[in-house]
Amino acid sequence: MGGLVIVGVDGSASSLAAVEAAAREARLRTAALKVVHAFLWPAMHVPLGPSPLGPPEGGMQNMVDRLVAEAVERARAAAPEVEVSHAVVTGEPLTVLEAQSRAADLVVVGSRGMGGFVGLMVGSTAVHLAAHARCPVLVVREEAPVDGPVVVGVDGSPAGDKAVEFAFQEAELHGSTLIALHAWTTWNAPLPAPQDPTEPYANPAEALGQEEKRLLSEALAGHRERHPDVAVEHETVHGPTREALIEASRTARLVVVGARGRGGFSGLLLGSVSQALLHHAHCPVAVVRGTAARH
Repeated sequence: MGGLVIVGVDGSASSLAAVEAAAREARLRTAALKVVHAFLWPAMHVPLGPSPLGPPEGGMQNMVDRLVAEAVERARAAAPEVEVSHAVVTGEPLTVLEAQSRAADLVVVGSRGMGGFVGLMVGSTAVHLAAHARCPVLVVREEAPVDGPVVVGVDGSPAGDKAVEFAFQEAELHGSTLIALHAWTTWNAPLPAPQDPTEPYANPAEALGQEEKRLLSEALAGHRERHPDVAVEHETVHGPTREALIEASRTARLVVVGARGRGGFSGLLLGSVSQALLHHAHCPVAVVRGTAARH
């Protein structure tokens, strides 16, 4: 496939897990890997060198050099055949990684950074980056599973179509089964027209269920043709989307969602389902925006 995978690092255990996941993704895609650290302190005119009273290996610049070197070493150990480069860019993480995403096929970050609050399941950088990046964003937890199916949330919207394609690609790359999950309730499902106008909606729930199964099949049709080797399981759930996907994440290697889905508010960059998955999923989560990726 080629291309470029970016991984953001800050020295945390979460970001080192992200490095290993990013290296594996780059290997499968035959892509290059770039390790990026956003170095905020130079912009704030803070002294970067070692203190005159401290050891020569001290200071912020030396600390950053060490954490980037450790990340690069971790990446090369995980995927020796991958070309690995690195960059230390002045700026805050969201701005730096959003800019880096313009030239990337995938950005990988850890779920929590060095400044993460205890009990906060996912850091603000991961959430905001998922909303603003120009390519898919993979958010990795410290103990990411390496087997299990890829699960994709399918809502049938044009914006969600890119997430479905990304999920098919990931399943193909990893040799995994793809579970296409579509959850619906009577509140978010369009009511189908009655087959017999003289007997409207004798069983509305059953009619809705059949309509939602048809929607799922139609949403997958073109992707199945492009990826004939991917084994796909259809799963239609009568219930809330967030709960269904979080439950499915317990046995998944990856959950893929769109940034916004059916019923999303105009201007809302990251929908409630995406945010819920980032905070509560039991496996890595990929968020794929439905708009054109690169400008």
